[in-house]
Amino acid sequence: MSERRHVPENRPPRNPSPSGLPTLAGRRAADELGRFLSLAVPALGLALDYDISSPAESAAPSSETEIVVAFSGADQDFLLERNAELLLALEHIAHRWLRLDPRLHDRVRFDCAGYRDARLEELKLSARVAAQRVRETGQAFRFNPMPPRERRIVHLELTGAPGVRTASEGSGDRRLLVVYPAEKR
Repeated sequence: MSERRHVPENRPPRNPSPSGLPTLAGRRAADELGRFLSLAVPALGLALDYDISSPAESAAPSSETEIVVAFSGADQDFLLERNAELLLALEHIAHRWLRLDPRLHDRVRFDCAGYRDARLEELKLSARVAAQRVRETGQAFRFNPMPPRERRIVHLELTGAPGVRTASEGSGDRRLLVVYPAEKR
């Protein structure tokens, strides 16, 4: 089931009813997510609609995702500025609001105008291009620092790829992924 809500200016939305959402921490997680958004979106002064749905309805790319929040509206470009910095910040705050264990952060995903799906494809393509370059040159390829979720996508894309292996290096915000030539046996 999908719950579509619009937050009109200066008026709180109706109480969400997330029936049909899969269990993350049960129905409470979806209720709390709806409550968070009903407070956050108007407080930020954003003209946005949001839709809370399960992956089966939204055709989410990852079967691990249990709740997807898709934003649309007049301020969606603002949400996507600077590599979707505001979208990702809202998602992070929602994880904290829900008190999610960091291992479950992939279970709640925010998206706007297909940004996350496009970024996923971009990362996969970058991984394949980097692997080809490493196979051709024999030299390691270092990606710029990236968040854990994005590093994981590249690692998974190159798992089992012939002639290369991956590793993460560094710490904190400077952690990056490196594609190395595979060791010859």
